[in-house]
Amino acid sequence: MWYENLSGLRQQSIAVKFLAVFGVSVGLPFLAIAYWIAPCSKLGQILRSPFMKFVAHAVSFTIFLGLLVVNASDRFEGVKNLPNETITDHPKQIFRVKTTQFSWTELLIMKWVLGMIWSECKEIWEEGPREYVMHLWNLLDFGMLSIFVASFTARFMAFLKATEAQQYVDQYVQDDDLSNVTLPPEIAYFTYARNKWLPSDPQIISEGLYAIAVVLSFSRIAYILPANESFGPLQISLGRTVKDIFKFMVIFIMVFVAFMIGMFNLYSYYLGAKYNPAFTTVEESFKTLFWSIFGLSEVISVVLKYDHKFIENIGYVLYGVYNVTMVVVLLNMLIAMINNSYQEIEEDADVEWKFARAKLWLSYFDEGRTLPAPFNLVPSPKSFYYLIMRIKMCLIKLCKSKAKNCENDLEMGMLNSKLRKVRFQSSARNSENFTVKKAYNKPTRYQKIMKRLIKRYVLKAQVDRENDEVNEGELKEIKQDISSLRYELLEEKSEATGELARLIQQLSDKFGKNLNKDI
Repeated sequence: MWYENLSGLRQQSIAVKFLAVFGVSVGLPFLAIAYWIAPCSKLGQILRSPFMKFVAHAVSFTIFLGLLVVNASDRFEGVKNLPNETITDHPKQIFRVKTTQFSWTELLIMKWVLGMIWSECKEIWEEGPREYVMHLWNLLDFGMLSIFVASFTARFMAFLKATEAQQYVDQYVQDDDLSNVTLPPEIAYFTYARNKWLPSDPQIISEGLYAIAVVLSFSRIAYILPANESFGPLQISLGRTVKDIFKFMVIFIMVFVAFMIGMFNLYSYYLGAKYNPAFTTVEESFKTLFWSIFGLSEVISVVLKYDHKFIENIGYVLYGVYNVTMVVVLLNMLIAMINNSYQEIEEDADVEWKFARAKLWLSYFDEGRTLPAPFNLVPSPKSFYYLIMRIKMCLIKLCKSKAKNCENDLEMGMLNSKLRKVRFQSSARNSENFTVKKAYNKPTRYQKIMKRLIKRYVLKAQVDRENDEVNEGELKEIKQDISSLRYELLEEKSEATGELARLIQQLSDKFGKNLNKDI
């Protein structure tokens, strides 16, 4: 199923598969155009295969990461102007107009972000908000895209304000050099160098949010690591480690907050009377205790300039107890928890990796979302066709419901009490048959695959537990084949029972209609 519509690719060597991936990487724009024109062609069927969808999305995201790197490449060797300098193209230009303009790489990044937002919206529509939130990767995507949107919005607001200032200068300032003109404070602010900007400046906020979004974007690479046999177990170990860290954070925060408030209460009255400002404010107390975990704080942080030995001795004791508790006890406990999780995965690494890989594959089995960002922003002819068909179905259902309501109102006015009783019994029987029919509906493709995977996993675990001392592989294979055949027979029996229930339902409906006509 993973290599659907790609006959023979599964048996090929890694070199051939690499060439296929390279071909998709180079020809992705042309493949997207071909899919827009003819989505039902042979090429369209190949692009809808799970393997090709995975490759296309992976290539698209790799290009997105490359754009993030290229966007910062002009500052690899340092910026051209220092924070206390201003550079403009002409003397009458506002400095902030030059710094807030979007580059071509930033415009491409915005297109990719819009494409990924559209893909996430479609996923929420198909799966529902509750199912969407259950997957942690979706939460990472939502946070990353939200921060990108907030960053670009703040940058755009700064650009609008700078443009308004430039329009004021062009309209009311006659001098060609702004250095010789006295501007209003709200206009002159946009001519200042970076060192005079307010801390709440939209451009500063935009740059900070953008840095966070870049870090989250690169961490998204871990989502596709289970596809590889070497990196898959490492990614699983990393996920378990993150869970252990969150468990550890509960105890860590309790101990940290206790000592932070205690040390602040002890030294808050000695502001300016210490050799450094540690513990004199809540912020300084937080910084000192946090960096002391990594050995970056000094013992002089608890020393006073006055001869108050009692306070100093209590500070020494509390600071020493904190270091022993955090560094010696809690950090070593965290290391032991991480080591334990890694050992659990290493003992059953093959099964853990294959289960994670199957989980990744299943996300590409569903129909739709063939084209990656930003190619999914352009609607294909297939999308228009589906839209027209959905509108048509909605209109048909609306007309049928209106006609049925009118018919029911007419029957309610004409039938007597006896016919009402017969109709009530018939409707009760129909509702019961509908319940049976609904219970025997065929499971979806996803449910079938999950059922087979779970059966395979449980069966392997049972065989391993029952035959710990037996090393004969052929015997295990025979047992697995017999058990698989048994499960398949049970599934066929359940499907046959469902078909029989549907036939009985159809016969009962026809019999009920004929009986109503005779009456």
